[in-house]
Amino acid sequence: SQASKMKLKHDINPVLLQFINFIILVYSLVTYIPWYILSGSKQAIAKAKQVKARPVNNKPGGAYRSVNSLHCLASVLYPGCDTLDKVFKYAKTKFKDKKLLGTREILKEEDEIQPSGKVFKKVILGKYTWLTYEDAYIKAVNFGNGLAVLGQQPKTNIAIFCETRAEWMIAAQACFMCNYQLVTLYATLGGPAIVHGLNETEVTTIITSKELMQTKLKEIVSQVPLLRHIITVDGKPTMWAEFPKGVIVHTMASVQAMGAKADTGNKQPCRPVPSDIAVIMYTSGSTGIPKGVMISHCNIIAGITGMAERIPNLGEKDIYIGYLPLAHVLELSAELVCLSHGCRIGYSSPQTLADQSSKIKKGSKGDVTTLKPTLMAAVPEIMDRIYKNVMNKVNEMTRFQRNLFILAYNYKMEQISKGYTTPLCDSLIFRKVRMLLGGKIRILLCGGAPLSAATQRFMNICFCCPVGQGYGLTESAGAGTITEVWDYTTGRVGAPLVCCEIKLMNWEEGGYYNTDKPYPRGEIVIGGQNVTVGYYKNEARTKKDFTIDENGQRWLHTGDIGEFHQDGCLKIIDRKKDLVKLQAGEYVSLGKVEAALKNLPLVDNICAYASSFHSYVIGFVVPNQKELAELARRKGFKGTWEEICSSPEMEKEVLKVLAEAAMAANLEKFEIPVKIRLSPDPWTPETGLVTDAFKLKRKELTAYYQMDIDRMYGKNVK
Repeated sequence: SQASKMKLKHDINPVLLQFINFIILVYSLVTYIPWYILSGSKQAIAKAKQVKARPVNNKPGGAYRSVNSLHCLASVLYPGCDTLDKVFKYAKTKFKDKKLLGTREILKEEDEIQPSGKVFKKVILGKYTWLTYEDAYIKAVNFGNGLAVLGQQPKTNIAIFCETRAEWMIAAQACFMCNYQLVTLYATLGGPAIVHGLNETEVTTIITSKELMQTKLKEIVSQVPLLRHIITVDGKPTMWAEFPKGVIVHTMASVQAMGAKADTGNKQPCRPVPSDIAVIMYTSGSTGIPKGVMISHCNIIAGITGMAERIPNLGEKDIYIGYLPLAHVLELSAELVCLSHGCRIGYSSPQTLADQSSKIKKGSKGDVTTLKPTLMAAVPEIMDRIYKNVMNKVNEMTRFQRNLFILAYNYKMEQISKGYTTPLCDSLIFRKVRMLLGGKIRILLCGGAPLSAATQRFMNICFCCPVGQGYGLTESAGAGTITEVWDYTTGRVGAPLVCCEIKLMNWEEGGYYNTDKPYPRGEIVIGGQNVTVGYYKNEARTKKDFTIDENGQRWLHTGDIGEFHQDGCLKIIDRKKDLVKLQAGEYVSLGKVEAALKNLPLVDNICAYASSFHSYVIGFVVPNQKELAELARRKGFKGTWEEICSSPEMEKEVLKVLAEAAMAANLEKFEIPVKIRLSPDPWTPETGLVTDAFKLKRKELTAYYQMDIDRMYGKNVK
């Protein structure tokens, strides 16, 4: 079974193991009946087995809908709240004095010199200070009015280029109220991509932070001729005299003060209608220059209506930790879901998230420890990192501790696969691991890229909570599918949300058909109110990716390949762009190869590459420094980190490990990488080789490693 494949290996004496298994059996029998009566798991097990979505007709390729929206797709969260300003007003009235946006105060900043001579900035942070729903609403109203004083007109574009923080959400809400079209750009985009986004949208005002203004904007302002106003959310920067003439720098507080004084009594504010554009979101696309996706008010509201339905008991007791980029549709949607349901949002960053995070001074508390969130969203890259860190710690334990952990882990895996819980293991063995995320997480939401079955199961077991895997695109306002909390299967992304329907279209070239047995397969096409308006100033691409049916409903052709299981849940099995035909005619799914090898302790990241002019697969690997250094030591290889990575001998050793794992994962012989290049430097969004959600940018990686590709395919490299 899949569960037995994911079990950890122990080294316990067989006789002792028999005795331990006997005790576990007795314990299970004694506790089963009281647990069954008291825990309410009877309903959870029944729900897990239920059909979650059905096709609307019996024709091949018929659309699947959630059983909760078979007759009518959901599109509005609260009656009458059909635009985002109305949703915020409703929440402000309902949750007036409740806490909404939290930020930690910085008590102290220090420079810490590392043994290598590098200087790391470390911070000591205090408690969270909170703005209530009422506070945030007033700040947003004033900011919107202040922007009007600066000359911002309704239905015109305004850009935000800023880290995830409370001011980002306040600025966004101000734009939603005043019907300004918010252009979002990732804080990690490269200079040319930022210039492209700002010039294409013809913005005159950009909202940013002091740090980003000094590090990113300073170099490119001269290339954005229409720019007139820069608004910094965190006070006036010290060096701001260097900007071109005609560009004025304001603080957010000064714009809010202008707005508070402005006489708006006589002017009828131009409120948005549902079809108006709320956001033009630039995707950090895994291919080519970023595209601006136009997302209307009704698109976002339909999307968050669908998402909220999958989170049981969502409400005022929940605390969400916000640290992913708000310019990413996953984070923006998650925070809008929380804002509309009375939850608190505490802000964080990847550098201050946990006690061990890079900016947190040793001995002081990271954000999760202070906030103790109940809800958290993560991209697989972050979950994979947690998984590897915990597993490394397990390997460093004493033999007794390690075997105890492994026994508990394997026992809980068995129980989870049957739909049972393990309260004793949770409180005695996994409590410490659970505390890494604050100890109170009740649902982990994962999206942005596929999550491996091993990592998902690890999070279920060690953090004692369901992992909701979701699937959606910027072009579908982030909405598509999310697994239900009582569905503990791995590798699937759940049933369609109540706001949309999904059909599978034949893709002949890849050999996927919606008449395939046992499961229909094909390109995933999403329909519903959440499907966005299209690409900004790119009619040709809009026509290629979006279609409208005879009922006027929009459909998005995703380019992803999926299959529907009998219970109506979707599994992503391939991607059109990831499929390469080898010289001999075999098709290789690069994503499948990477998924099989990415979770090895030796591998931090991997990109498989194949060419139709050659008969074998090659790969670029970012090795785990600790693991590779240990492998080099065992093989008697001495040298610097760069020398280890560029050694043909070490490449061969790593290839052996990859080949073993590939065989264990049942990859075909032609799918196993034959040659690799070890990269001494990690791939981060700053390098431009991965997106903000850490998805591989294949085009950029190919260009970056072109000389290595030529070498591995035996071409003459000058």
